[in-house]
Amino acid sequence: MPRPTALASGLLAMLCGLVLVAPLAGCSGAKKKSPLTIAERIKKARAEASPGGPARELAKVARLQAKSGDKAGAIRTLAEARGTIADDADAAIYAPRLIDIAAAYATVAEKNSAREAIDTAAAMAERLGDPVARVNVLAKIGEVYGGREAGLADAAKAKKVLAEAADLAAGDDISDRFRPQALAAVALGYANANLAGDANAVTEKLESLADGLQDLRPKAEALAAAANVRARSGAKEKATVLLAEAAKAAKAIDGSANKAFALLAVARAMKAAGDMAGATALAAEAEKTAAKIGDPEQQKEALQDVRAVQAALKG
Repeated sequence: MPRPTALASGLLAMLCGLVLVAPLAGCSGAKKKSPLTIAERIKKARAEASPGGPARELAKVARLQAKSGDKAGAIRTLAEARGTIADDADAAIYAPRLIDIAAAYATVAEKNSAREAIDTAAAMAERLGDPVARVNVLAKIGEVYGGREAGLADAAKAKKVLAEAADLAAGDDISDRFRPQALAAVALGYANANLAGDANAVTEKLESLADGLQDLRPKAEALAAAANVRARSGAKEKATVLLAEAAKAAKAIDGSANKAFALLAVARAMKAAGDMAGATALAAEAEKTAAKIGDPEQQKEALQDVRAVQAALKG
């Protein structure tokens, strides 16, 4: 081949190579966005439009501040979050937000502020007309009263609130359809409040009830809660068996929303039991399932829960 022709061919090959390689080197992949700064996160939280949204998001920012060692910043952010909630606000929406704020205050050793927030949540709980919702809120309140790291270490107050929740969960105001959900909340409340004996007693009722359930979501959630409590009490083998049954039930659910939330319940229980690989796999399956949910608000809620579980698994 004459030299000019060879040179032209070489240049053409080089240009083709550049055309092919350039997208791979820098044109195809978008640059990763930098993480939001705390100031940007606070601004975004303030702009949250949903009821209770600013309080929820500000509490998340405060936890990040506390984790990074900025205790003063966390306290300021929590004070702002608390200021968004009136004492006479809708209990169904705002009592859970107050519980989040109280737990976050407790993690930075602001016990007085934590107690004020959780006492207000307890007062709000009395206004809840839905007995299942009330059980769930009371159980979470009991956790904060009795918890050590993210609580007030007040066993007496925790026992009193959780006993009220347990009575309500076992009473006639709650139908058999929702009783497993209520008992699961109480069992976990006792466990997280470091009241192991009470937790095991409720868990025995929960396991017995779960055995007879045909509805797969409450069955999966009940078994997951029972496994969580068993793992905390040291009954690892029993917890493993319950988790396998819970995962099987969750994966067999047809509806995307119910399946996603059930998978997340089991994933949380697996994490608590130390099965990080199993929890990660179920969280990934829950994410795929949540993406199929037709209702936009329900999908958003499910995906938020997925992100929370995945973040907890990472660290």
